[in-house]
Amino acid sequence: MLERFVNNSDLGKLLLRISVGGLMLFHGVHKLQHGYAFLAGMLEKADLPAYLSHGILVGEILAPLFIVLGLYTRLAALTEVFVMVMAVYLAHMKDLTSFSEHGGYVLELQALFLFGSLAIFFLGAGRFAFSKGSGLWK
Repeated sequence: MLERFVNNSDLGKLLLRISVGGLMLFHGVHKLQHGYAFLAGMLEKADLPAYLSHGILVGEILAPLFIVLGLYTRLAALTEVFVMVMAVYLAHMKDLTSFSEHGGYVLELQALFLFGSLAIFFLGAGRFAFSKGSGLWK
């Protein structure tokens, strides 16, 4: 009985989905409440169209919800990977090799979201999902 509980990869996938998707959702809700117009300037500075800033609503609200619920999980996780790569590119390139005063990596949160989303992409949703883990993108 204990071995079945300990060797439960579906439970591990659920916990990973809840932590990565749930925590990213806070970022999206904050941008929804307080605005995300600042992203337009960052995009324009990088010679990208400002209207792409609206994609943050997909990347930080819709995709995290899908990850938590286990719907189109792999596609949503890939969206998160893209969002994090763009966040590092647009706002954090100067910190790529920096460490904090306590010895931690300055971009540890971004790295955790990026690699956590990659892990979800490769693992899939698992059994504890609305999609029941069936299909390539779930």
